[in-house]
Amino acid sequence: MPLLFSYGTLREEAVQLSTFGRLLRGQPDDLAGFEQSSIEIQDPEFVAASGKRYHAIVAFTGRPDSRVSGMVFEVSGDELAKADQYEPAGYTRIRAKLASGRETWVYADARRA
Repeated sequence: MPLLFSYGTLREEAVQLSTFGRLLRGQPDDLAGFEQSSIEIQDPEFVAASGKRYHAIVAFTGRPDSRVSGMVFEVSGDELAKADQYEPAGYTRIRAKLASGRETWVYADARRA
């Protein structure tokens, strides 16, 4: 099963239930070589559902001292497709390596991917 790393709203129970129809089981991990910032979301429906206009986003730096904490979840291929539909414009799904050494998918800044 694919792994999906989340540092933002996909960690929230309400988002998991509405997106996947279940609560995900995960483990804490760090995204190595990335830094976190924020992005202004332009989709009014996403902003209304989340209650905030600015959301966390990550970008690859390649620096070994640069890390983003979050949770890694095991999801099905169908759930990964649902996550793709959930994420608003500005995010793109890329492969990344976690501090634990595992390979994962993560949604990163599309402008810097």
